Amino acid sequence: MGQQVRDGFVELYGTEPEGVWSAPGRVNLIGEHTDYNDGFVMPFALPHTAVAAVSRRTDGVLRLHSADVEGGVVELTLDAMIPESDKNWTAYPAGVLWALREAGHPVTGADIHLSSTVPSGAGLSSSAALEVVVALAVNDLFELGLPRWQLARLCQRGENVYVGAPTGIMDQTASACCEDGHALFLDTRDLSQKQIPLDLAAEGMRLLVVDTQVKHSHSEGEYGKRRAGCEKGAALLGVDALRDVPYGELDAALARLGDEEEVVRLVRHVVTEDERVERVVKLLESGDTRAIGPVLIEGHASLRDDFRISCPELDLVVDTAVASGALGARMTGGGFGGSAIVLADVADVDSITKAVEEAFAAAGFTAPRVFEAVPSSGARRLA
Repeated sequence: MGQQVRDGFVELYGTEPEGVWSAPGRVNLIGEHTDYNDGFVMPFALPHTAVAAVSRRTDGVLRLHSADVEGGVVELTLDAMIPESDKNWTAYPAGVLWALREAGHPVTGADIHLSSTVPSGAGLSSSAALEVVVALAVNDLFELGLPRWQLARLCQRGENVYVGAPTGIMDQTASACCEDGHALFLDTRDLSQKQIPLDLAAEGMRLLVVDTQVKHSHSEGEYGKRRAGCEKGAALLGVDALRDVPYGELDAALARLGDEEEVVRLVRHVVTEDERVERVVKLLESGDTRAIGPVLIEGHASLRDDFRISCPELDLVVDTAVASGALGARMTGGGFGGSAIVLADVADVDSITKAVEEAFAAAGFTAPRVFEAVPSSGARRLA
């Protein structure tokens, strides 16, 4: 796809780009809605990527174009960019340049042409891929010298402040920092990272992504409500973040919350989910990959019943897959639609896929898109 995007840039802007970069979407293996609670997450990068051909400008102008969106080149003036003023796809890449300039980096404009194979609205971080590919390109071209984790942090700031979506740090860090054949164990408090080997094929397993085709939008209110509820729980318990509630003291903590029923549910999910991430790390490091299946199922139940962000389509994927012999399954991503992941033995993949497709047809749902998730490399320069 790199050559195609390079050719598109030449056609649009009449000159060769200075380079071509890519950044992947991600699947989160375990650790959902823990990132904005200073907790643990465990994503890995997908082979699906956003690709950008980019050249520098010196006149304070940003020109953006996507091969995937109807319409011509969008031209913005860097000095005139105002947070939350842009409600289009362009807010994501523009927010990166806004955040870099706000942080004092001398970015003077760019011509950018983008294309992406990351499914949008599927909970696979298509927006983070757009942000990170632009950040990496600008970092290289303007010789800013910023490390990957810092680029991820600036991308998050762009999304939080410029786009106006209160997302955590996981998606951008996964896109920027993941490695081929590994999942990324990330502590979202101090941003320390550990690459955990995840070679499912070598053990006769596959991880499927089932995109329910139900679109979700984080910037709409439900995500923000959950985040505010978690912050309320931390305040009531007198901790900086829910990460600070020890798993062994969870029952006592919940008892202190009294009749705050919604807060109790949110706190219970976050504290148990952090413990599930640590359990999965131990299982993978000890070579007992198959045993992570039941942990995934537990995680889905917690997201469905305590965090209440599942939907009928996601529940149908998980229930059908498990009933058809999957080792484990759960919704992944922000919720209210998007995708589920299914861990299965190779021999069972076809029958599980068929069962899910038939269940969706019987329920009158839009046919899901099913593909294999292979742990892939993070953002990189292609040319």
